[in-house]
This record gives sequence, structure tokens and C-alpha cells, in this order.
Amino acid sequence: MDATWTHEDRREIGQHFVFGFHGYEASEDAKELINKYHVGNIILMKRNVQSVKQVHALVQSLQQCARDAGHRHPLMIGIDQENGLVSAFSSTAKYQAGTQFPGAMAIAATGDPECARKCSAASAREMKAVGINWSYSPVGDVNSNPQNPVIGVRSFGDDPTKVARFAKAVGDGLTQGGHGDTDIDSHLGLPIINKSRTELDQTELKPFKALIDAGVASIMTGHMVIQALTGDVETPASLSRAVTTTLLREELQFEGVVVTDCLEMNAVKERQGGVPRGAVEALAAGADVVMVCHTMAFHVGAMETTYEAVQKGELQIDELRKSGERITELKRKFAGTWDDVLGNPFNEKAMNALQATNKKLSEEAYAKSTALISGSLPVFSSGKIVVMTPVVESLNAAVDDAEGVQRTEKGHVRNTAAPYYMSFADSVGRRAADVEHLVYAADFDCRRDFGEGLIFVTRNADRSAWQLDVLERVVTQASSGVPIVVLASCAPYELFSGRVFGVQACVASFEYTSEALEACVSVIFNEVPPVGESPVGIRSLGQ
Repeated sequence: MDATWTHEDRREIGQHFVFGFHGYEASEDAKELINKYHVGNIILMKRNVQSVKQVHALVQSLQQCARDAGHRHPLMIGIDQENGLVSAFSSTAKYQAGTQFPGAMAIAATGDPECARKCSAASAREMKAVGINWSYSPVGDVNSNPQNPVIGVRSFGDDPTKVARFAKAVGDGLTQGGHGDTDIDSHLGLPIINKSRTELDQTELKPFKALIDAGVASIMTGHMVIQALTGDVETPASLSRAVTTTLLREELQFEGVVVTDCLEMNAVKERQGGVPRGAVEALAAGADVVMVCHTMAFHVGAMETTYEAVQKGELQIDELRKSGERITELKRKFAGTWDDVLGNPFNEKAMNALQATNKKLSEEAYAKSTALISGSLPVFSSGKIVVMTPVVESLNAAVDDAEGVQRTEKGHVRNTAAPYYMSFADSVGRRAADVEHLVYAADFDCRRDFGEGLIFVTRNADRSAWQLDVLERVVTQASSGVPIVVLASCAPYELFSGRVFGVQACVASFEYTSEALEACVSVIFNEVPPVGESPVGIRSLGQ
């Protein structure tokens, strides 16, 4: 390997990766990736976010490291900020960071694309203020399959036209918020999609066409197999030239940056050659940027394997340079100059003012998202109200588990109620003098007193039908005349299943963030009218 190859071509190859790392400060691993491997893009995750001020300092140190290492352009700093359940930048019970806004299905329930645009713009302003310039959002997937655990409430609904309208509004908001870059995130969910090309055109691809026509800057490819496009049942879309080049570049005429979803997901990691080989296949398929989020050994392995592939002629350096021009254009447009990224001290006063405004906007949006699916809301008496919430199961690794969560052998979270359900019960407690919070599992003993009012919370009970079994026993056991309100705290499909009867009202929040559940309590207690409408319905269930 000659010296010129080593220097210039290594720099080029580094621009084609986005890597993650651990910790609230720039780790030694992150510095090595930027210095030695010239990695041009970094993804931040929940594990990197402690506060807005800390994220600003972290981004500044990463950018300074890149400048010192001789990078020609600043780093793209990405984050999964779809809002709702996938909000890496938002505050948690432990840390005060970005403002929590409604996720895709909740914001679509408002029926107001302008509300979606405003929330995205507000979120983007916060991210821009700390130096984040690449949001892996919005999700352009149509929730045509309610059994799809990856997407669920991360989709704007089951109508391709409405999904396109809301995805475009979110994209516009991110751009207008000064954030610039948006990225349509496609997981499309299932490992194998057995749909014809015509069906794909009518449903799955419709929002993507609309966003491409609107000039979206980047698209994320997922690891599903789409037989109608790939022609086999083994090649994930992210590693398929038929998807990345033929479909996106040639047919849909997408000219922006294509970034893969994280290659550490099992669909790629468990293939022959694993993550490093996957990186080469993704670049050969036409991806511009390959994402590897977690493990240093995979980061280094992906880089070294790509070097070898270029040396052997399996990857053409000229093609990578051409692809690199798209990445450079992305950086010019959204990262700006070194003065842009390093010349901005953190303005705490301005951030506090922005977040105060954004909190109000968030509350208004959540208030418009809660939907009354059926029945009429009761007026609870002054007697005891029982709140029942389910034990938490892990249905989706993308949204469920923080690192370090302990589980029982059955997959239930150890200890008591989930924190968001505890905050929900507390919120009910601020409106009722006597509240009992019960956490129920499949073997819940229903031989008990259910007070003078019951709020029964479900979470994806269409897939965890044991919750509906418990509900049926509760309805049978509760005294006649006790008003029962069922709250679907995630996707609302169980409310359309025909298994929820004998209750006074069914309400949907479309996500179990504390903010969504707080808005729901306001509706249940008749403080705010339920104006939301479900973006998914019976047609999704094929009924």
C-alpha cells in the first residue's frame, strides 16, 4: 500500500461511516475513530445525552478533535430524534435535556400537519443550538401491518397519502427549524416483505416518493428483505444494489445521501462475514454512509475490511469519491464551516427561553392528540379510583430498554411499575382524593374491590392478548355501575379487536411518554375535550 493511498484514500473512506460511542464526553475510542480512521460522521444516542449544555460541550469537543485531525469539513452529528418513544435527545426521568414532543402517530392523531411542522421546527432549534445537524427522522413507513413491532406508533398511520403529508410536514419543520437535514428512516419492519412491486408503489413507496420530490436530504435504508425488489429472501435492502441504486437512484431519482440503518442489527450481524463484511456490501450496493452504532471492534473491523476491499478492487475508490461528493454537499449545507460549528458558545439564557416556549407548544400538541375511540367519558365520583397498568414486556428493542434494565426470566421488567405509568397514576392522584395503583400480570387475581371508578391501561394488547383476558375478568368482577375507562397507551389496535366490551369509554394516547399520559388524564377527567382521531383503524387489521 503506497503512502498516497494511505493518506488521501483513508480520509475518503472515513467519510463514508457514521459511528457511535459510549459516554457523556468524547471517549478515547471516538477520538481514535476521528483521528486515525478519519470518520466523518458521529451518531449520538440516549447514552450520550445528559443535558443540553453537556451535549453542546460534547459536540464541540468532537468537532475540535476533527479539526485538529485535519478534516476538511465538520462532522455530521446525527441522532435518532423522531419524538415520541424514540427521542434520544429528550429529557428522561433522570436527566433534563431536549423537550419531549409527540411522536409520529400521536402527532398524526391531531389531524394537523401544521402542528407537526411547528413541533419539528421547535425540536430542530434545540438540536441546532447544541450542534446536532442530522436527525434520523421522520419515519416514512406506512403502518399497513399492525403486527409490525418495529414501526408501530413510529408511523404516521395506515393511509399512504396522510403518511406522506405528515412526513413532509415534519421534514419541512426540521429544515425550517434551522436544523437543515432530515432523513427518512425506513425500517419497513418485517424481515421479509412479500408484496408485489405494484403493492409497494401504492403503499410503502408513496411517502418516500413524496419526500424525494420535496427534496429530502438523506434516506435511511433498513435491513428488511423485499423480494419484489431484491429477487431473493436473503439480501437485506440495506445491502442490495437493486434497492439502493436501481430503485432509489435510478427509478425514484434520489440525489441525496443514502445512509444504512445500524449494521449491528441481527439481520446483518449474523450474516457470513458479519458487520465488517456488511459494510463492504452496503457500499458496493451504493450506500453513501454506513452506520455502526455500538462496538469499537466492529467500527475498526468495518474500516479495515473496507480498506482491503478497495485494495483488491472490489470497491472502486473513484465510485467512493463520487459518493463522497454527496456527503461533502450535505456537510456544506447542514454542518457549515469550522467557524460555524466551533464559534458558538452555549447560550443558556436563550436555551431556557426556547425550552419554555417549546414546553407550551408540546403541551398544546399532546392535548390535541388524545382520542376518544368509543363510548362516552364518565364523571367519576369522589370515591376510590383504581388505576391498573400492565407489567412491561420488551416488544421492541428500538424503544423499550435503556441499558442496564433488569428483566425476569419471563422478560418482565424487575421491580414495580414502569416510571411513565407511575407518573400517570400520580397525575390521576392529583385529581382524585383516593387512588390505588395496581400493576397487573397475566395471573392477576381479580377477586377484589375495584372502587368507584377504574382506569384500565393496556399496551399493545393486540399482541399481548393476556391483557384483554385480565380486562374481561375485571369487567365481570367489578360492581355494576362502576365506570371503566380503557386507555390504549401505545398503538390502539386492541380497541378495534372486538374484545373490549362492557366498559364506558375507550381512549388512545398513541404513546406512553409521561407527557402523552398526562394529556390523557386531562381528557379522562373532562378538563380538555378529546379532539384527536386515530390515524389507524379497522382496515389495518384486515377486517
